[in-house]
Parts: sequence; C-alpha cells; structure tokens
Amino acid sequence: MKTRRDFIKTTALAGAAFSILPSGVFASPAENKVRLGFIGVGLRGQNHLEQALRRNDVEVIAICDIQQRMIDMSLGLVAQEGKRKPQVILDGPLGYKKMLENKDIDAVIISTPWEWHTRMCIDSMNAKKYVGCEVIVGMTVDECWDIVRTSEKTGMPLMMLENVCYRRDVMAVLNMVRQNIFGELIHLQGGYQHDLREVKFNDGVNPYGHGVEFGEKGFSEAQWRTQHSITRNGDLYPTHGIGPIAMMTNINRGNRFTQLVSYASKSRGLHNHIVKGGGESHPNAKINFKLGDVITTMLNTANGETILLQLDTNLPRPYSLGFRVQGTNGIWMDVNRSIYIEGQSPRAHQWEEAKTWLEKYDHPLWKKYGSDAAGAGHGGMDWFVLNAFIESVKRKVAPPQDVYDAVTWSAITPLSGKSIQQNGASIDFPDFTNGAWKVRKNTFALDDTY
Repeated sequence: MKTRRDFIKTTALAGAAFSILPSGVFASPAENKVRLGFIGVGLRGQNHLEQALRRNDVEVIAICDIQQRMIDMSLGLVAQEGKRKPQVILDGPLGYKKMLENKDIDAVIISTPWEWHTRMCIDSMNAKKYVGCEVIVGMTVDECWDIVRTSEKTGMPLMMLENVCYRRDVMAVLNMVRQNIFGELIHLQGGYQHDLREVKFNDGVNPYGHGVEFGEKGFSEAQWRTQHSITRNGDLYPTHGIGPIAMMTNINRGNRFTQLVSYASKSRGLHNHIVKGGGESHPNAKINFKLGDVITTMLNTANGETILLQLDTNLPRPYSLGFRVQGTNGIWMDVNRSIYIEGQSPRAHQWEEAKTWLEKYDHPLWKKYGSDAAGAGHGGMDWFVLNAFIESVKRKVAPPQDVYDAVTWSAITPLSGKSIQQNGASIDFPDFTNGAWKVRKNTFALDDTY
C-alpha cells in the first residue's frame, strides 16, 4: 500500500500542487466509506451507480440529472440493492452545483455530455471533491490546461474513467511489455472502431432498430452525441485506444507525445443510414455531416515509437479497438487474437493464437479480482476502473490514471481537428506536465489493489 510519504514524493516530482491535500477535505465516518455524488445518471452514469451500490465501502449520497426518467431508473437501482435513498437533484443543467455544496460528499462521478465535462470537473475540484469523469475531460487544448491548473491549484486529483486500460487481454499484454517479451517497442496501434449508427440515431422505442432521429427526438446519447458529427471533424473519441498504449509506452512518465498528424476520409455513413431508414425525403437526409467516416491519426513520441489511432464509428463493421503492439522481438494484434514472438512461436513467420500467452501473463490484478469483476460492464473492465477511483479516494492519493493522463489523452481530439483543418499538417503536442515527464515513474497497475 502506498504511504502518504510516497504520495507526496510522487506528486512533487509531477510538479503538482496537490502533493498535500487540504486539511478537512474528508470527514469520512469510522467505517471509511467513500461518499459519492453522481452528476449525470443516464445510461452510462447508471452503470457506475450500479457498481457503486454493490460496494460495502461506498455510500451514495446524492444523484443529479436533468431528466426525471433517468432519476427514476436510478432510484430503481438503489431500491433493488436495498440501499438508502440518496438526495435527488433535478434542477436543470446547473443543478449539479447544488450537489457540490454538500459537505458530506467526498467525490463525484461525472457522466454527462462531453461539452459539460470541463466546467463540471473544474467546479467539482474547486468544491474540494475528488473527480472521476467519463471521457473526454476537455474539448479544447485551453480547457485541458484549465483542468490541470485547477487540479494543481486546489490540490484535488482527477481521474478520467478510461476503462479499456483494465481490459483483461490489454493488461496481460502490458504485463508482457514490462517483462520485455516484445523487446523494445517500435510501433503501436489502437482506436475506436465500433458501428455506433444505432446509438447516434435512437428514439428510445427501438434502441437497436433502424432509427434515424437524434437531438430532442432522440434517446440517451442520441440526444447530444450525434450533433458532434455535424459540427466537428477529428478523432472525437481517442481514449479507448490511446489509454492502454500510453501506459505501455510510459507517456507522461519518462516519455511524451511530441507531434501529431491527422487525416479524415469523406463522410457518407450517417447520411446513408438515414436514407436507408427514413428515405431521401426525411429531414435528416439533408444534413451535411462534417465528421469523416474514418479518422486516421499518427503520433510521434520522445522515445521514438510511432502510434496510429483510428476512429471508425459511422460505417458497418464488427467491433474492434484494433490494438497492435510491435517490438524488436515480436507482435500482438487483437483483431485476429494472434501473436508472434521470434524464436518462441512454433513456426517462423506464422501467427499463433494469443490465448496461451495471455493466460500465462494474465495480470496479477485480474488474477486477484477477476471473480469480483465478474458480471460488471464491458467484460469486467468497469469494476476495475471504478475500484481504482474508489481506492484512490480512500487512500487520499492521486489515481493511477491521473489528471495529466486525462488531459493528454483528451487533447488528441482538438489537435487532430487542427491537423485536418490544415490538410494534415504536423501539430506540436503540448507538455501538460511542464517537463516533469522526464522524472515521473510509471506505477500504473503495479499496486496489488488497483
């Protein structure tokens, strides 16, 4: 277990102002329960709420949303778990500020539309709350800098709840990377390759049917997410791919991104989906979607690795995050669930199934907590990411995915948009650690608890 001295030493190296948390931030009861408030209890927020309600070390103090339907669904989860009814705040878009006035709340989990994340994170840190925020935390580079400065000024940690860092095969590969199975890393790939057309056009009646409505006529994410495809062009959702890759390449901890270039394909997928479901005469068929169907981004690192990311959510395709980890000794790819390690694989120049390797190098966290994570969302990943956040709050330490990770991964979105606007120009990547990346150490998933 990390001591307070370890925490102070680590965060001092990071240049963070929260090496010593303000006194009186927490007044947790004797049983050391983390007292949570939930800002946004739509479908994703309810995923986190359900996991929190099942924990004996968490008390849900308050929930906040702008829709009665989501509040009612969340209260149903509370009743189902036999827990005490939390404070309910249903008071418009700024109602969350009332929650932040509650001194009994140690930490908040934010699961709202992207455009609200920055202000909610900043307001929460200013209110002396630990912050767990769904991806992404900032839509512009300036917003990312505002988040870092607020965290450093207030002393309050922030964790972006990027769950794929805890995916079982990804963690096994991370374990292999750390044991030098792949040799020196050279090139990595990942992304978000997932047909989301039914999510982006969902009326709530037939959520998996051929819906063509969004905005006020949509349901859940379709009410806000689709609008971004109309007005923005860039990698809008980079964190599922870059989070695990960043941990494998020690980004912000002995390594950093230096430049980025990005290209966008033409846009056809969403228009064709509307025409297929609603016909050429449907009003939405006249919309000009700005987001290219496939966004391809390349990043350089200070240590010489290259990284390729792709966003592909508007065309028919099976789900895949497209991971590839390649080094001087071999390669792993998730799309074909295969691996090749020179001198160890059975046949030269031929893939072998990765299953045996992944089982051999199964990460210690999964070995220890796999049964606890069984049944949790996204194959158990959701249990691990929430557990990491809760354990950080209990210990009063920075989370394993910290504020610098959150803004670095989020900044890929506006930087890719800028590169596309400039016809694939190379864009310098900001250093949110202000040089501390040279001395910070990668401790992600090295603790035996989180």
